[in-house]
Amino acid sequence: MRKPTDDDIKAFREAADGARPIKHEPRVAPKRRKPAPKAHFRRRAEVEVLEDSLLLTPEDLEVEAADELSFRRNGIQDTVMRNLRRGHYRVEDALDLHGMTQREAKSELRDFLARATAQHLRCLRIVHGKGLGSGPRGPVLKNVANIVLRRDDSVLAFCSARRIDGGTGAIYVLLRGR
Repeated sequence: MRKPTDDDIKAFREAADGARPIKHEPRVAPKRRKPAPKAHFRRRAEVEVLEDSLLLTPEDLEVEAADELSFRRNGIQDTVMRNLRRGHYRVEDALDLHGMTQREAKSELRDFLARATAQHLRCLRIVHGKGLGSGPRGPVLKNVANIVLRRDDSVLAFCSARRIDGGTGAIYVLLRGR
């Protein structure tokens, strides 16, 4: 910013000549009691876990680190899946879930899919990792991606990526067209 010139200061003082401050009473906010805390998030998380367990088969829920993921809706041709698996579709956007919690990953993945759908993107890559650092829990983010993608109606198909693009630690996702 430039420093005001003497002409600027003079013009301001002439414009403000005769102005008076507005008188007002000081406002005091009414004292309100804080509402009792509620365990909304815990209840919501319990409901999500229950829904996950009821809607998907045990095979869908239990994915191992080295397992390849593959899913397609009815009507998706073998040729389309083969091309997706071989990386023949141009990846238009990518999301990396590394370092996220399950809740963060679900939210971020849902938002990512919504944005991609709104932008009419067709092919995405999602990097979830292999879950090697998850210990006995197995590949947590891989399971999250598997469940969220199967439930999203905009997803036509998905499969594990080629080795060069992350192998079993990443997924190619094919979305509905325009």
